[in-house]
Amino acid sequence: MSDQSGTLAGLLAARADDAGPGLLYEDKAWTWREYVAESRARAAWLATLAHERSSNKNRLHLGVLYDNVPELVFLLGGAALAGHVVVALNPTRGPDELARDAQATDVDFLAFDPAYAGLADALGVAKAPPLAAAPYEETEVDPDTLAMLIFTSGTSGRPRAVRITQRKIAIPGVGLGAMLTPADRIYCSMPLFHSGAIMAAYAPAVASGAALVLRRRFSASGLIGDVRRYGCTYLHYVGKALSYVLATPPQPDDRDNPLKIAFGNEGSTIATKRFGERFGCYVIDAFGSTETAISVTPDPTGPPGSLGRLPEGVEIRDPITGKQCPPALIEQGRLLNADEAIGELVNTAGLGLFDGYYNDPEADAERIRQGTYWSGDFAYADAGGYVYFAGRGTERLRVDGENMAVAPIEAAIREFPGVVEAAVYPVPDAAAGDQIMAAMVLSGGFDAGAFAAFLAGRADLGAKAIPRYVRITDAFPMTPSSKVIKRLLVREGWRTADPVWWRPPHDENFRPITPADVGNIEEEFRRYGRAHLLNPMNRAESRE
Repeated sequence: MSDQSGTLAGLLAARADDAGPGLLYEDKAWTWREYVAESRARAAWLATLAHERSSNKNRLHLGVLYDNVPELVFLLGGAALAGHVVVALNPTRGPDELARDAQATDVDFLAFDPAYAGLADALGVAKAPPLAAAPYEETEVDPDTLAMLIFTSGTSGRPRAVRITQRKIAIPGVGLGAMLTPADRIYCSMPLFHSGAIMAAYAPAVASGAALVLRRRFSASGLIGDVRRYGCTYLHYVGKALSYVLATPPQPDDRDNPLKIAFGNEGSTIATKRFGERFGCYVIDAFGSTETAISVTPDPTGPPGSLGRLPEGVEIRDPITGKQCPPALIEQGRLLNADEAIGELVNTAGLGLFDGYYNDPEADAERIRQGTYWSGDFAYADAGGYVYFAGRGTERLRVDGENMAVAPIEAAIREFPGVVEAAVYPVPDAAAGDQIMAAMVLSGGFDAGAFAAFLAGRADLGAKAIPRYVRITDAFPMTPSSKVIKRLLVREGWRTADPVWWRPPHDENFRPITPADVGNIEEEFRRYGRAHLLNPMNRAESRE
């Protein structure tokens, strides 16, 4: 038998004789031994497909269009054991976009859920034949063997296919699996075509022997019921999921559940705190991305709102000069020196677990410069080394000549009573730079006076951090991994069917924006020669 240490294939081989519960879905269950047997059957089948393809690649690329169903993880296990590649296609994307994704990742065959048969027909990719029995033979793989291609979420630009090697799945699996035992059960409702669910749910289940509980799609109202039904002790979340669970009506027995740990990223400070208190579990909100070149370990003893301490080798640098940014000066939660303290998170020690994008040298060049990794994520750090997220590259704000951080403004607005979720983003200013726009999903009506008074009373927000425009909406445009697609909000600006309030210049009060207001605002853009920014495509493209 080959040495497959540090690989997903090796973790799977260790489960081959495990008679403990391995996979649960609806009313069906498989032991780990049965799961590995199913995976080996797919591995043998993939080997026969590899002989049929016309491509000269060493590895078969199998595109998959599935929700969170058992067949998807059987195929993932089979590809890992056979040394082939699963291309995780996002079934919520349109057919033209998916066709481009499949072409860019050299998909040889397509496997799909019957529910996506119509979408599969439109991709122009050979459909995989039905599963057929074939003898399984162990395949040599190593940590650098490609196992998956996973697309970035595309919240700020086009999705890019990240190379997911066997080690890139195994290492976080072993790390997170150290918190678990075979008696634990992991709840996975975040999409498995996204890296978070693979690395923070599937991988630790395989590494630890804890059972993996799949739900086809995330449901805020169904989450705690599922946790109780299956005895889940650990759940993985991404993005805004916790906020939407918290928006469900509280129940007197909320804490009566087996949940111990909720692990994920991009949960707001207030949402993670409230979720832990309401459901009686420990919430671990980590910083990371599909690229996994930079990760920050949460520190519960750190200052409120901080991600944790900057890891060794990770610095905050000015994206223009390349120089390290000075420590942030923070007073009552307010950043006083944003112009010099906010910079880009950079891994100066190398690329971490990032193995590059697939066939995308332009994207590689954007991230990798002289052996260092530039994340595109902006942050600032205090004198103690605690780091605070400031926003994605497309979320930078410059108001009246002053750089602003998006994340602290969002964090403050989320504390306004009745806010389910909030998003802050830039819209153009008629004269120069940006104005701040906030979109909110509320559990009740909007009281403009109360909101203005709330913002005025925040010591952590300066006058320039108060939004000029406020949009009230029923729902945000979201990626399947529960991330807000802010570029769509930016494109619409104040020209939306949703109710919009605004503060006219030199006015501290919000009032509903009228068609006459819109006309006056846009006439001002024309006077300053910036009318081109009112074109939605131009405005969005200027930030992608």
